[in-house]
Amino acid sequence: MNIVAFVIGFVLFIGGVVLFGYAWDGTHFLPLMFTAGLVAISAGIFIPFHLLKHVDG
Repeated sequence: MNIVAFVIGFVLFIGGVVLFGYAWDGTHFLPLMFTAGLVAISAGIFIPFHLLKHVDG
């Protein structure tokens, strides 16, 4: 369970960073993609820190 949660959190975090990068591509700003990146990074941090505390504890 720990490995799966870590991998999912890591993929969400890296995917969110990529979405942030594509939202600011230089020609225009895409607020939907920026928001999706923000949500993905938040979920990528939330899963290991909060959910695993309740599963392991």
